[in-house]
Parts: sequence; structure tokens; C-alpha cells
Amino acid sequence: MLLIILFFMNNTVLVKASSNDEESINEKYGLPIVVYGEALSETQKDEVRKLLKVNDTSKVKEITVTGDDLVHYIKGDRHSNMYSSAKITRKDTGEGLVINQVTPENITEVTDEMYANALLTAGIQDAVVDVASPVKVSGHSALVGIYKAYDEGKGTELSEERTEVANEELNLATDLAKKEGMDQDKVSELLTEIKKEIAEQNPASKEEIEQIIDEKLKTLEISLSAEDRQLLIDLFEKMRDLNINFDNVKTQLENLPQDIQKRIDEAVGDKGFLQSVSDFFKELIDSIKNIFS
Repeated sequence: MLLIILFFMNNTVLVKASSNDEESINEKYGLPIVVYGEALSETQKDEVRKLLKVNDTSKVKEITVTGDDLVHYIKGDRHSNMYSSAKITRKDTGEGLVINQVTPENITEVTDEMYANALLTAGIQDAVVDVASPVKVSGHSALVGIYKAYDEGKGTELSEERTEVANEELNLATDLAKKEGMDQDKVSELLTEIKKEIAEQNPASKEEIEQIIDEKLKTLEISLSAEDRQLLIDLFEKMRDLNINFDNVKTQLENLPQDIQKRIDEAVGDKGFLQSVSDFFKELIDSIKNIFS
């Protein structure tokens, strides 16, 4: 019995040690970039570091997103308080875009899929993006921070036209999500399905864009006002004019649910192992009590 206890204790320690191993730095792309909202206090910044698993600041590049950046990238108010932060780790081509909201309870407007759609429109692919905030916020400064991180990286500068369209997309998505009968997931699904269909059909005219949008609205049973429908058409017409490679976007969007499911399965798996260890010790203690009772 003692040997069994020691075996489980030893294996538990090994699992814990393995989970704390630091990720190897990808020398091809450089250090992961961590972008902090300007309004964070030093205490809050330390909290964000823990949330984003920044154990050694020498192994990441740290930058701050400011009110000027908010104006530059998404035409926001330079006096806004910016708290949401992000960690960007670039990956090899084909690995896909993974969005991980570490504090989903504190990001009130922008979902994983909304971040993904906006970033893919802006030209950001093949990366792991972790988002966190110590207080409840909309999540916009994290998006601005991601743009800034790419612009400060070597050879990764983003197209200003594409980031502007990506901003329009996110604004439209969050506006639609606020309206009665439109939840965030439904809006994300609509945008994703439209992009996938554009990749399939490669529309050559605005009329074909309209047809795709109308078909998806019908299929998803979404009813929009004439004004919102037109905003949607204008948005995707701008995307078409930018010659965005929708085949690449489609591939990354199709991988997104798989990545999310993988993370869920991994979390459940870890929890299952730890629960089994806990159950073992509980049963062991109960059996020992029975011997002496």
C-alpha cells in the first residue's frame, strides 16, 4: 500500500513539473510579444503577467498600447482607459490561428470568433493569441495591441487598409450583437459562414456578394434591417476589393473550432486525471479507517 501511495505521489509530481515546463522559444519568429493596456496599474500588470503565464520577462517582448494607438488603428478615443492585454506567439504556416480568452468573464463584447474574424481580415494568421483583462472591458484595446505587436515585428507590418476594414468588421459585429435577437455567437457564425461561402464561390460582383449574404441570412434564420443588411454588403464588398485570400481565411476559420475543442478536451483530460488521483486517496483513507474501526 505504501508503494502504491509513493507511485501516485511521484507521478503526480512529474505531471505537475511537466505542465510547468517553459515553452521553447521559436527562433524563426523571435520572442512572443506581450501587449499591456496603458491604464493598467503596476499591480494589475503583474496580475496580467500571471494570467498570460509570463514567468520570465526576459523571454518575451513587452510593449504598451496607448490612446494614440487606439486612434491610429481603430479610430477610437485617445482618452479611453485601456486594460485588455494580449500575448502573441507566432507559429509556422499552416498551424492556424488560435484565440484563447484567459478571462472570458472580463471581455464583455468581443468573442474568440470575433477576434479571429477581425485578425484574419487584417492579415494575421498562424499564431496563438491569449487575451486577458483584470477588469470588465469590451476587449478592443487587446485587438489594437495585437495590431501594434505585428507592426513592431520584423517583416510583419500590416496593411492599413486591411486593419481599417477589420475594424469596421468588428464594430459591425459588436453592434449587431447588442441588438435584440442577435447574440454574439450568432453574429460570429454569420460572418464566418459568409467568408467560407465567398471562398467557395469567388464572387466577381457586388450582386453576387449580396446573393451570398442573403442566402446565409436565410439559412441561419437571421433577420436584419435594410440598413444593417447594407452595412454587411458594403463590408464584404470592401473585403473583395482588397483581394483577401479567402481560401486561406476559410482554412483558418475551419481549424478554429477544432482548436477550441482540443483545448477543452485537454482541460477535461487533466481534470479527469487529477480527479482519479483524488478519488484514489479518498478510497485509500476510507479503507484505512475501516481497518481500525
